[in-house]
Amino acid sequence: MFDAIYSNQRKSFFLIFFFVLLLLACGYVFGEMSGVGYQMGALIAFIISSASVFTSYYYSDKIILGLSGARPLRKRDYPHLFHTVEGLALAAGLPPPRVYIINDMSPNAFATGRNPEHGVIAITTGLLAKLNRVELEGVVAHEMAHIKNYDILVGSLAAVLCGAVVIMSDIMRRMMFYGGSRRSSRGGGQVQVVLMIAGLVLMILAPIAAQFIRLAISRKREYMADATGAALTRYPPGLASALKKLADEKTPVVKASQATAHLFTVNPFKGKGLSKLFSTHPPLQARITALEAM
Repeated sequence: MFDAIYSNQRKSFFLIFFFVLLLLACGYVFGEMSGVGYQMGALIAFIISSASVFTSYYYSDKIILGLSGARPLRKRDYPHLFHTVEGLALAAGLPPPRVYIINDMSPNAFATGRNPEHGVIAITTGLLAKLNRVELEGVVAHEMAHIKNYDILVGSLAAVLCGAVVIMSDIMRRMMFYGGSRRSSRGGGQVQVVLMIAGLVLMILAPIAAQFIRLAISRKREYMADATGAALTRYPPGLASALKKLADEKTPVVKASQATAHLFTVNPFKGKGLSKLFSTHPPLQARITALEAM
């Protein structure tokens, strides 16, 4: 169980590292093509990503809850859920997160919040209706694990870096096709040609690579949350049984979007064309097998 946690922590670190290298490469090529220098290009990339990080860090939870149509939990409506969250927070050594309810019959849940002190768990009414108590505890523990492991922060960072790469790529595209390269003649025409080829390659491939890295990070964090959640409940079959029920569900979450899909316990876009190819979650059967092996 703990081997799975440590393995995914290492893999997530290296994925973030390559993400940063990709962003710096875009900044370097942009700076050289525009004539402002690679230092200024890297600085521009840093400013774009920093501004996005600031907004994501402080306001992402409010934005996500609003997009999902979530409302605060009233203890008298779902007392068992309230006590389950409190008990698992105590086991995890965390302050109890705020709990929100989403009026949606598709069973699912997600966690958000920049740190444990601002943690939020949102659960659909469909999840409460279709899971028994042990299964519900497993799903809540999975979401509690995301908060404990700072997965929301890592996921937000990955999404922000992905957005920054796309912005830099778009700037290079506009400059190449509309404004032309403003780089000085230093280094001769051959260097100019090399930079234009590098810029063209990055313009096309960088957003694709950034998206795949973001998806890979999200999938690794799901495995880690499963393992951590199992450690909290001391009962892996509970979450495994819940995932089996969620795997059989064919109804998508109505208010889910591409911006929030990575937060949910399972992929909220059931049966929607190419969504499986670009899924933010690993295959459910692989997660169930890992939990059963525990």
